[in-house]
Amino acid sequence: MRVVTTAQPLDVQPTPLALLLLGREADPKSERGVECPGDLPSPSDPNLVARARAAKEKLGDKVFILGHHYQRDEVIEFADVTGDSFKLAKDAAARPEAEYIVFCGVHFMAESADILTSDDQKVVLPDLAAGCSMADMATAEQVAECWDVLTEAGVADVTVPVSYMNSSADIKAFTGKHGGTICTSSNAKKALEWAFEQGEKVLFLPDQHLGRNTAVRDMGMSLDDCVLYNPHKPNGGLTAEQLRNAKMILWRGHCSVHGRFSVDSVNDVRARIPGVNVLVHPECKHEVVAAADYVGSTEYIIKALEAAPAGSKWAIGTELNLVRRLANRFAAEDKEVVFLDKTVCFCSTMNRIDLPHLVWTLESLAEGTLVNRIQVDEETESFAKLALERMLALP
Repeated sequence: MRVVTTAQPLDVQPTPLALLLLGREADPKSERGVECPGDLPSPSDPNLVARARAAKEKLGDKVFILGHHYQRDEVIEFADVTGDSFKLAKDAAARPEAEYIVFCGVHFMAESADILTSDDQKVVLPDLAAGCSMADMATAEQVAECWDVLTEAGVADVTVPVSYMNSSADIKAFTGKHGGTICTSSNAKKALEWAFEQGEKVLFLPDQHLGRNTAVRDMGMSLDDCVLYNPHKPNGGLTAEQLRNAKMILWRGHCSVHGRFSVDSVNDVRARIPGVNVLVHPECKHEVVAAADYVGSTEYIIKALEAAPAGSKWAIGTELNLVRRLANRFAAEDKEVVFLDKTVCFCSTMNRIDLPHLVWTLESLAEGTLVNRIQVDEETESFAKLALERMLALP
């Protein structure tokens, strides 16, 4: 017999996290979910390119547009310089005459630019919701709790934090405050060598793969020298003995784009394209890096393809916008460039910066309206800058 009941409304209150994920609340301290006020032009507006050019021309030398390698082509077209996050932040600092620095990248990159530029310059992010999932994986509160765990284990005094450039200003400030340095994917080995001259252990934030690959592949450590700290488990999921025995304490963070590549991807592309060179970013998993022919940063990848002989074949394991741009660029030189994985893999947050957002930003600035300014508070900036300056002083 079928029994029919009348559904009663459930007295369930959504959690703050649920509201944030649903887009019904904003968290200004997070890399995600913040509001982007203003009416954007329609993506179908055929005049977007002309409007962007006109607004940029009106602003003249007052604006300097930075375009990260992972940006869409429609945005890169208007960039004054392109590069990785640290190169772009340095380029911004080298243009003190520019009143507005429009950073076509993600939130932590704009923070770094604000830290390195003068107080008179204003850093703008076209879409405030352009965050970074990796940077989100390490919050100031979680890292402070981790340091307490290291202190209780008796190893904090001999541990030096090294934070990847892909981290929030708060994490950079923590690093500077505790005697550590920042690194990029290009100089991670130098940063770790420096850190081990200062202490016995390294707390590497927030990308576990770059930390592991640098320690094992570049510095000759073993995988047993590395432990993984999980901020969602009591004591990071580690015992005091494990912390005392470890050389590298890796934060449980990763890049959602580079983490998709697998050894199967490498084997598949080798089977499909005989003689292919596999070149991957060090944010990829350790087993992928071990299976590749070459490993390096975005700048390294570009230079490697520039130096490659005509007729060579390359499978690239990094973000698809860059790979596609390189494939088009080098096709004329008879160099075959393909994406390492069969699955399309854009950086979804980086792709939030599109032409409508850029047009809205430039037109607003041209009209004298400052929008989406990224400004790091004075104390955070002070300690974060200290960590960045330590990196700049590396040999």
